[in-house]
Amino acid sequence: MSRLTEMILGILGGLLGFGGAFLALFIGTVDEVVSGSSEISSLGVSAFLFSALAIIGAIVVKFKAKLGGGLMLISGIAILVSISLFGVIPALFLIPAGLMGILRKSKNPNVAV
Repeated sequence: MSRLTEMILGILGGLLGFGGAFLALFIGTVDEVVSGSSEISSLGVSAFLFSALAIIGAIVVKFKAKLGGGLMLISGIAILVSISLFGVIPALFLIPAGLMGILRKSKNPNVAV
């Protein structure tokens, strides 16, 4: 069964997550320069790592749908938690793609029920 929809949504969500992570890293760096310390930079790094995990999940969903969907679902929630406002749009792509990967049934007529 073709999982092209989940794959496209996952890749778009991962790429948008990279953009949000870079914005969070930039703002965290500016905050570190101004105030001396910031935890925004570490949250940007975690969002960067979860964006990479989302793209891996988007690739894996073609072969193992439940594993790839789980990776994208976890990544979408983690990006939303770590960089909140910058992570809303990537989460809107990743969470539905992850749920589709987990919940969508395959239409294989050769399998007896």
